[in-house]
Amino acid sequence: MTEATKQIAIVTGGSRGIGRATAVKLAEDGWDVVILYHGHDEPAQQTVEMIEASGGRGWAMKCDVADEEQVRATIRAIRALGTIGGVVANAGITHDAMMLMMSLGTWNEVIETNLTGVFLVCRESIRAMRKTGGSVVIMSSISGLKGSPGQANYSASKGGLIALTRTLAMEALHMKLDIRVNSVAPGFTNTDMVRFVPNEMFSRIPMGRLAEPIEIASVAAFLLGPGATYITGQTIAVDGGLTA
Repeated sequence: MTEATKQIAIVTGGSRGIGRATAVKLAEDGWDVVILYHGHDEPAQQTVEMIEASGGRGWAMKCDVADEEQVRATIRAIRALGTIGGVVANAGITHDAMMLMMSLGTWNEVIETNLTGVFLVCRESIRAMRKTGGSVVIMSSISGLKGSPGQANYSASKGGLIALTRTLAMEALHMKLDIRVNSVAPGFTNTDMVRFVPNEMFSRIPMGRLAEPIEIASVAAFLLGPGATYITGQTIAVDGGLTA
C-alpha cells in the first residue's frame, strides 16, 4: 500500500502473543494498525512501538470487547483516524474446568469475551466497512474443531466462531458487500496461554513442536491481503498437523 491508499487494520487482543505478532506483520505489509486491549498499558504501548518500527502508524485503545457501548465508541474513534479495511478479531480468554465442576459464571465469562465480543467487534466493523469493503479474520482454535476436555466453555466459544465466520461471510455476499470473512484455527502456540496446557498434550503434535506466533500471524495477514480475494467463509487450521 502507498501512503495515499493505506487503510487501518484493527487487531483485538493486540498487546501480546498472536495479536501482537499479527499487528506487527500487518504493519510490515503496509497497514496502519489499531490494537484493542483490555489489560495493562505498557505491553500495548510496546506493541505500538513495534508497529511504528515496522513502517505503520500505530494506536492502542483500551476496550472491553464484551461491552457493547465501549465497542461502538471505539469503532467510532477509529473511523475518525481513517478508513477501516481489515479486522483481526483475536481477543480471547480461557478459564478451564471440567463441565461438572464449571460454574455458570465461569461459562459466561469465556462466552462473553470469546464469542459475544467477536460478534460485537465484527458487527460494528462491518458496519464501518460496508461502503468501502474490507476483510475480517476471526481467531478461532482447534478446540473449536475437536473435543478438548476441561474446555467446554472455550471449545463452545471457538466452535461458535467457526459458525459465525461462515454466516457472516454468506451475509456479506447476500448483501453484496465487498467484505470477506474467514477464520484461523491455531493449534498449540508459544504464548502465555500454553502455560495452562498439560505437557503431555504437546507430544501429540505431528510436527513435534509448538507454533510460533508469527506462523499464525502470517496466515491472518494473508487472509486480509490481496492474495486471498477469492477466499471467504473458510477456516484454516494452523496446527502442525494435529487435526489432519
